[in-house]
Amino acid sequence: MAKAKTQFVCQNCGAVHSKWSGRCDNCGEWNTLVEQVANSGSSSVAKASSSGQPLKVQSIKDMAVDDMSKRIPTGAPDLDIVLGGGILPGAVVLLAGQPGIGKSTLLLQVTAYIAKTTSVLYVSGEESASQVKLRAGRLGAESSEKLDFAASTSANDIAATIRGGQYDLVIVDSIQTLALDEITSAPGTVSQITNSSNVLIRAAKETGTAVILVGHVTKEGSIAGPKVLEHLVDVVLQFEGDRYGGFKIVRAAKNRFGSTNEAAIFEMFEEGLRPVENPSAALLAERNPADGSVVLATLEGTRPLLVEIQALVNPTSFGYPKRTASGFDLNRLNVLIAVMERRTKLNLSDKDIYINVVGGLKLNDQAADLAICMAIASAAAGRRLDDETVVFGEVGLGGEVRSVPGVDKRVAEAKKLGFKLAIAPKIHSKNTFIKPVADLRTALIDYLQK
Repeated sequence: MAKAKTQFVCQNCGAVHSKWSGRCDNCGEWNTLVEQVANSGSSSVAKASSSGQPLKVQSIKDMAVDDMSKRIPTGAPDLDIVLGGGILPGAVVLLAGQPGIGKSTLLLQVTAYIAKTTSVLYVSGEESASQVKLRAGRLGAESSEKLDFAASTSANDIAATIRGGQYDLVIVDSIQTLALDEITSAPGTVSQITNSSNVLIRAAKETGTAVILVGHVTKEGSIAGPKVLEHLVDVVLQFEGDRYGGFKIVRAAKNRFGSTNEAAIFEMFEEGLRPVENPSAALLAERNPADGSVVLATLEGTRPLLVEIQALVNPTSFGYPKRTASGFDLNRLNVLIAVMERRTKLNLSDKDIYINVVGGLKLNDQAADLAICMAIASAAAGRRLDDETVVFGEVGLGGEVRSVPGVDKRVAEAKKLGFKLAIAPKIHSKNTFIKPVADLRTALIDYLQK
C-alpha cells in the first residue's frame, strides 16, 4: 500500500510547507508547523468543476427579512445591548477570553435564564457532566427544565444534533476541542478549527438555531486559531479584565447585527457574574486624593465612566529609566513622556514612571492622554489637582490638546457624581462646566498649583 503523503501546516497562518522547519516562512512564528495528511487537490478540483448546478437567484427587493423582534434576551440588559438587542436566531457568536476569566460562568448564567422559556443545549468538550452540574448548582441553573447537557468533542455529532431542530440555542465550549471524523489532524489545529466551525455554521443557518462558540486566546490575547474563524462567525465578543478581581468587560469586536461601540461591565461574585449598575461610583469609592492622582472621564463604548489614573515618579537607580503601565498602552505612554519633555520643559529623563488605571480596566480611549500627562506632572512636581476636577482630551505631538467625542456624556457623568469642573479641549468651551485648555503647558501651569 502506498504511503500517504504528508504536509506541514502552520497553526498560526495556515501556510502549507513540504517539510518541517522551526520557523514559518510566511508569518515568522516559531514551532507552529504540524504534520498532516495531504489531500489530493487536483482530482477534487477537476470533479468540482463539472459537478456544480446553476444558482437559484431572486430579486433583492422581493427577499424576505427576518423579524428582528424574535431576538432571544440573555437576562443581562447590558449584554443584550452589546449583541445588538439579544441573540438573533441563526446567528453564530464567538466568545473569547483569558482562561479563568468567567466565559463558562457567563454562558451558564445566560442559558439558565433563556432556558426558562426556550430550549437550550449546552455542549462541553472540556468538562464532564458532574463538573458542569457543580457549577450549575452554584449559579442556580440546575433547576432549568429546558436546559440539556451533552459532553462531546465530535463536530459531526454536534452538527447532526443542531440539524435536528429541537433546540433554539446551542452552546459549544469550546471550538478548540472539536474534531471532524474525516480529518486526521488533532483537535485545535487550523484544519480542524476551520472545518468544524464550517460544519456547525452550516447547520445553524439551515435550521435557524443560534450557536455560541467559546474560543481560546493566545498569550498575546488574540483569539487562538486561524483568523478565518473570526470571519466565519456573525459576532465576535471579547471578554476582558483581570481574572483575579476587578471588573470584567464584554466588548463586540465584530457584529453583523449591531454596533461594535458598546460594552457590558460585570463583577464576579460567589454566585456568578453581576452587571455593575454604577461603575464610576465603584471605581472612585476607595480613592485617596494625592499627588499623581487624576480622575479621567472616559467612554467604554458609548457608556461614560469616571476612572482614577495614578502616577508614581521616582529618581531612577540605573542608567536607563523604567516606564511601566498597567491598563494603558506602554508605547503611547512613551510618546506622551517625550511630548512632555519637549513641550513643557519638564525633565523626566532620569525618572522612573509608573502608571496604573484603577479597577483593572484597559483604556483604549484617546481622551486619556491629557489625564495621563497631568498625573505624571502632578507626581513629578508634588502638586495635586483639585479633587472636584475631571480631565479628558487628546494630546498631539505639538503639545496641543485636541477634541474628543462624547463630551456631553462625559460631562453628565461627572456632574452626576458631584464634580465641579472639567479640564478639556478649548473647542468645547461653550459648555460652562468645562475649563478649556489649548495646550499641555497651559493645563499644567494653570491647574497644578497646590
